[in-house]
Amino acid sequence: MISARAPFPYDFGGYTWYDAGTAGVPEPRMFRESCDRLSRFLDDIRAQYPLDPQKVVLFGFSMGCVMSFAMALSRPGLVKGVSANSGYVPVGTHLELQWQQLAETSFFITHGTLDPVIPIEMARQTRTLFERSNALFIYREYPAGHQLTDSGVEDIAQWLRTLIDT
Repeated sequence: MISARAPFPYDFGGYTWYDAGTAGVPEPRMFRESCDRLSRFLDDIRAQYPLDPQKVVLFGFSMGCVMSFAMALSRPGLVKGVSANSGYVPVGTHLELQWQQLAETSFFITHGTLDPVIPIEMARQTRTLFERSNALFIYREYPAGHQLTDSGVEDIAQWLRTLIDT
């Protein structure tokens, strides 16, 4: 397991991928830089670590989910799967999302129906985008806020076991 740290210091401690502002609209300059850095990071992992590049899976929560979507949707074949939790697809950004080239990538998408940070409607829009693609995906809602639930984590673990075994 390798964890990527967001590149920008966050005013309240820690790091962030971008300034959020309005939900669903990442700050363009920071988002582009974060995408570039994360893309290089993933290339470095694939080149420098003794791992099977065909079994790389991204796990993202909130902004991490957005970044995971950004990588997988703009670089088909980069990863085997994405566990995308409490986020949204970054449409309307600099990225060229390649919806019809995702047949080899599996997505497990989760969201809390009571999420006050990223409203459930955004997750449902994400589901609609995936329904129009050729990606393999599972979409699940849980009665929760902006968080992972125990049952959600169990569902993700089952998906991951199945994904890695194939």
